[in-house]
Amino acid sequence: MADLGVILGDLDAETRTIDDVVAELPADGWARDTPAAGWTVAHQIAHLAWTDRKALIAAAHPEQWQAEVEELLKAGETYVDDGAADGARRPPREILEDWREGRAALAAALAAVPDGQKLPWYGPPMSAASMATARMMETWAHGQDVFDALGLTREPTTRLWHLARFGTRTRDFAYKVHSLAPPAEEFRVELAAPDGSTWAFGPEDAEQKLTGTALDFCLVVTQRRHPADTDLVAHGADVEEWLGIAQAFAGPPGNGRKPGQFAPPTDSSPRRRQ
Repeated sequence: MADLGVILGDLDAETRTIDDVVAELPADGWARDTPAAGWTVAHQIAHLAWTDRKALIAAAHPEQWQAEVEELLKAGETYVDDGAADGARRPPREILEDWREGRAALAAALAAVPDGQKLPWYGPPMSAASMATARMMETWAHGQDVFDALGLTREPTTRLWHLARFGTRTRDFAYKVHSLAPPAEEFRVELAAPDGSTWAFGPEDAEQKLTGTALDFCLVVTQRRHPADTDLVAHGADVEEWLGIAQAFAGPPGNGRKPGQFAPPTDSSPRRRQ
C-alpha cells in the first residue's frame, strides 16, 4: 500500500501531465467540446480547480464542511455543473493559475493532516491518503476527457495502480448508488500493468474474476469508456453486472459513455463473460 507521500508525488506528476497539454492551448482549444455533454476543455480544468478547493476545505477547515453540504442541498443536481460553468467563464490563464494554486495548497494541507484523522466529503469520510487517491482518480479521469477532446493519446503509467486499487475498493459503493445490494463475496481482479507486471486484488480463490489491462479497468471505473469497448473479461454474472455500473467517483450514478463512442485503435478481444 502506497503511503501519503508517494500518492501526493504521483498526483503532482499526473496534474503536470495535463497541465503541459493545456498550458499552450489557444483560446479555441480551451473552448473545444469534450466527451462530457456540455463541457469544454475549460469546464474540465475549472472543475478540477473547483474540486481541489472543496477538498482543501475538507482537509484544512473541516469545521466549515457543513456549510458546503448545505450549499449542495440548496443547489441540487446542478451543483457540480454550476461550479464548472462558473469557472469556465473566466479567461483560460486565470483558470490555469487557479488550478495550480489550489492543487498546491491542497497537497500541503493533506500532507499536514494528522495520522488517523478522517476528512469529511460528499461520500463517506476518508483519510488523507484516500482523499489524495480520490483526487488522483478524478484528475486522471477529467484529464482523459481533455486528451480525448484534443485527439491525443496518453501513455499509461504505473500511477494507474492508485486508480485500480481505488476502483476495486469502491465496488460496493457503485451498487449502493444504484440502490442494489452488493454481492456477498469478493471478486478477484487481475490486471496487466503498464510495466508488464500483474496487479491483483481480492482473494485468489474467489469464484468470480475480472481480467484485462489496468488501463481499460481504470477507464471503465471512471466511466470514460463503455466496457464493451475494452479488453476486460468478466468471469461470472456478478462481475458482468458490476462492469455495467462501476463508479469510482462520489455522487449519483454517472451517465458513462455509449458503446462504440470510442472505438479501439486496433483490433482487441471482445469482452465476454465466462
